[in-house]
Amino acid sequence: MSVYTHYPFLITQEAIMSEKSSYHHGDLKNALIQAGIEIVSSKGASALSLRKVARKVGVSHAAPYAHFADKQALVAAILTEGYKKLYDKVYAAVELHQGRPLQQLIEASWSYIEFALKDPNHFKITLSGVVEKEKDYPDLVEITVKNFKLVVSIVEVCQKAGILRAGPSDLMAVAVWSQVHGFVLLVLEGQISHALLESWSLKEMWLFSLNQLTIVDIGEIQ
Repeated sequence: MSVYTHYPFLITQEAIMSEKSSYHHGDLKNALIQAGIEIVSSKGASALSLRKVARKVGVSHAAPYAHFADKQALVAAILTEGYKKLYDKVYAAVELHQGRPLQQLIEASWSYIEFALKDPNHFKITLSGVVEKEKDYPDLVEITVKNFKLVVSIVEVCQKAGILRAGPSDLMAVAVWSQVHGFVLLVLEGQISHALLESWSLKEMWLFSLNQLTIVDIGEIQ
């Protein structure tokens, strides 16, 4: 067992640089992030540590310190990757339905739900707010802002089309986000009764829920 395991302050710059240079093509940072995502996805956020991601990648316990000052920095990187995945999924849905604002709203919100259902642990930590000093991680701040702006843009298109009520688009974006996120949490926490699940699909439930926010009747247009 390495002395660094119990005394991380003894890690030298030489040890860090040696480990960093020995890793294939210098892609250690991404490998550590992906290992962290795998740990979170399979075992939950409580199982995450710098030592565990180092072990999973196959490097020394000193190696992660070349890229992450502490566990918080690693968590911030994992959240950043989660928000990037979420953005890509929502953006793809928007692009697929260009010129069809209602379908953009439906499929973009459903892509959010699908991300949560397919990788619930990564979703939960991404939206958990566990990073204590978010402003210390500009990449994380940038991608969270980018995600929210995408939601606002969907809302604005729907407002212009008479699908969503008029009003401040940022507040309406929060309303839509609250609706979809609340629905996701009910599903993930097993709070929807089996009787309902036997009668309705999750997408049917979501469309009914979304219809409470829209002016037009989704059922008629679907």
